[in-house]
Amino acid sequence: LVRGCSCRGTAGFAHVSCLAEQAKILVAEAEENNLGAKVLDRWSLWSTCSLCEQKYHGVVHCALGWACWKTYLGRPETGRVLAMKMLGNGLSDAGRHEDALPVREAELAMYRRAEGPEASSWGISWSILTTQGNIAMSLTALGRFEEAVRMRQEVYSGLLKLNGEEDESTLKAAMNHAASLVSLKRFEEFKSLMRKMIPVARRALGESNDTTLRMRSSYANALCEDADATLDDLREAVTTLEDTARIARRVFGGAHPITGGIEAALRDARAVLRAREAPPGES
Repeated sequence: LVRGCSCRGTAGFAHVSCLAEQAKILVAEAEENNLGAKVLDRWSLWSTCSLCEQKYHGVVHCALGWACWKTYLGRPETGRVLAMKMLGNGLSDAGRHEDALPVREAELAMYRRAEGPEASSWGISWSILTTQGNIAMSLTALGRFEEAVRMRQEVYSGLLKLNGEEDESTLKAAMNHAASLVSLKRFEEFKSLMRKMIPVARRALGESNDTTLRMRSSYANALCEDADATLDDLREAVTTLEDTARIARRVFGGAHPITGGIEAALRDARAVLRAREAPPGES
């Protein structure tokens, strides 16, 4: 019995086996009735709550990833590759990055084998780019920053060309590329990219969207990490985190990792600002 989404009260608890069975039944129903695009929409039930429509997180996401993989292991490659994506995402969300990386590399190899005359029907270009983005995420978590930043630059440029700057996948790619720049202490490039893309996210996705919140909070975090940040930069970071923390608590609740991460970052940012504002000798 787990709680892994943003549902409140007793509606927030469910058995993992029930969540898996629900996803399995609804995907099968869509396939049997030839519902086309709705089949892919229902695949999201392996990672997203059908009630609050927020993604599962942590070990719940990981458990559903394994359940999805076991369900479709014997299927044709077009279905199996989607299950592999769910498994890789679940492993990563649970912090099992060494396990997630080979799963994602195998997924990328499957997409590349599918390139050719039927590539457009599979959406291969988009799938390859998003899988490369996931691989870069695992590389970053494993400390392989140079490899990650090169791959994320390629993904961001590809999605920008393919979908335009207002598409959520492009905005996520921009945020991830920016995070790679921070890992290499390339703060000026980071700030330039984020100051360009955050207003796009707020306009296209809305203030309450999880990608918008993550972009704004990661921007504020990086301002605090920059040794050359000014007092105005640090004040901007605190103000940004106060606003995003308030929105996250309202949308996701206090137990959600997005809320917890932003509130922890806010405490750290306030401490950094206090230290910088203190008179000499008192910090």
